Amino acid sequence: MPWTPGTEAPPTEAAATRPPRNWVLLRGLTREATHWGRFVPLLAQALPHDRILTLDLPGNGHLHAQASPWSVPAMAQACRQALAAQGVRGPVHLLAMSLGAMVATAWAHSAPEEVAGCVLINTSMRPFSPVHHRMQPQHWPTLARLLLWPHTPLQIETTVLRMTSNHPAAHAEVLPQWVLARQQRPVRAANVLRQLAAAARYRAPPTPPPVPTLLLASTHDRLVRCACSRALARAWRCALVEHPHAGHDLPLDDPQWVVQQVLEATGG
Repeated sequence: MPWTPGTEAPPTEAAATRPPRNWVLLRGLTREATHWGRFVPLLAQALPHDRILTLDLPGNGHLHAQASPWSVPAMAQACRQALAAQGVRGPVHLLAMSLGAMVATAWAHSAPEEVAGCVLINTSMRPFSPVHHRMQPQHWPTLARLLLWPHTPLQIETTVLRMTSNHPAAHAEVLPQWVLARQQRPVRAANVLRQLAAAARYRAPPTPPPVPTLLLASTHDRLVRCACSRALARAWRCALVEHPHAGHDLPLDDPQWVVQQVLEATGG
């Protein structure tokens, strides 16, 4: 069920009179709530009547001591349980990227009554895209080195920043935050493998999520080819908006642009 960006009315006083919405944000492979950075306060500022919640996938962030599930549907089930434990009721809007977007898709398909809409960022899924589009081959040796040989938190996070941002020099200030997060909440190598396996094995249904869905993608994503989002948009017949110069971590490279797309798609 598509959203058509730009056709809804812009945010008006109606946004202040409608019931507050719950937004649930899900990050990707080995990432945690900290990695949303300044995107969360920008989204909260743009949606002052809504509640913004960030969930960590099992094995990441505050759940780093847990074992990551071997499957995306199991990750979705864990997120549903975590949300219920917080007392959140009613349909939620899911904003998710990469692996988190696969989890959002599985969630929407398994429990559509719990989901009001999805914004999926720079994701990829079987059977719509081949493996060399879902993670571009030039990064395979780097990922193998990170998994097989010891690296300091600074080395790991510097490498991740270079892979996921097209403007790493502009984000030098996030490195100390990312390094501290890794030092305090390290992701175990076994959980990295579990998350990689879950992402590689997940096969999305041929039909789109049965809720309004918007795809956002970076045209020049150097980690996951933009062709993956284009393939989803064609198969699901849902809206896709592309950013002209950002990298894989679109909320890092241009958080305000992502916020604007959300506002245009949902009416604020």
